[in-house]
Amino acid sequence: MAAHNRRMSGKKGAQVGSGGQRRRGLEGKGPTPPAEARKGHKKNRIAGAKAKQIVRKPSPRGGRGGKGTSEMVVGRNSVVEALREGVPATMLYVQQFIDNDERVREALKLAADRGGIHLMEAPRPELDRMTNGLNHQGLVLQVPPYEYAHPEDLTAAAYDEGAQPLIVALDGVTDPRNLGAVVRSVSAFGGHGVVVPERRAAGMSAGAWKTSAGAAARTPVARASNLTRALEAYKKAGLVVVGLAADGEAEVGDLEALGGPVVIVIGSEGKGLSRLVGETCDFRVRIPMPGGTESLNAGVAAGVVLYEAARRRA
Repeated sequence: MAAHNRRMSGKKGAQVGSGGQRRRGLEGKGPTPPAEARKGHKKNRIAGAKAKQIVRKPSPRGGRGGKGTSEMVVGRNSVVEALREGVPATMLYVQQFIDNDERVREALKLAADRGGIHLMEAPRPELDRMTNGLNHQGLVLQVPPYEYAHPEDLTAAAYDEGAQPLIVALDGVTDPRNLGAVVRSVSAFGGHGVVVPERRAAGMSAGAWKTSAGAAARTPVARASNLTRALEAYKKAGLVVVGLAADGEAEVGDLEALGGPVVIVIGSEGKGLSRLVGETCDFRVRIPMPGGTESLNAGVAAGVVLYEAARRRA
């Protein structure tokens, strides 16, 4: 009996139960998520690190005209439209566990059919960070920096073809859609390229690419650090500089110089040509508008003048 009491002496009385906590802890918690989605897992860290590679940082300047900056297209409709229009892209980021609707499927198919576009899954928080909180809807398209030509490259390309240079320069045009429309008109009428200033002007963004409707792939855009000096260099090379202005001394249809080597300069819709650029022009011409409209946007104005130039060259 004494031995029995010694064996029982370690007991402290009635034992408190777990209240079912241990039993609930043994219950299942659903399917295990993939490794890329499990916080702390090696594959999750790798996916996050790769997603962070998307940036909006200037790329190192390369080539004679330099490069633009990386850009992102966000949102399902915007990504699909960009892929349809042939906007250059290097990476398509897709949110993990995305609701796979028709637009997502089309974006994945367009990217796969084109080739050269890498697909990357990324957690939603990483896409939020990359897009600064924009409503990306689980799709982000990375657009590489545009490689600009040098203004001299445009004349060299024309002479290589045995043609008289036909170039459009934009002065103070800040809407990328206007730039894209001008690129499209230059391509349609056999021009040799577009020149834009390096600062305070629209560049070849995804919006400009889309508006050009593919013309940007075959019509170069050059960037000039100083537009006035670029125009003076063109004049020394034998080109006539023609500025488009509402108060121009002559009408477009009367200018015979459009049939030769020429640079057509188009200003912004609101301010027109800047003072220095206007003084650099050999001629300032106007588009007659019987309807009384005060001004045309850059894309429409470029189309009118380029048509006249192409007519004289035919």
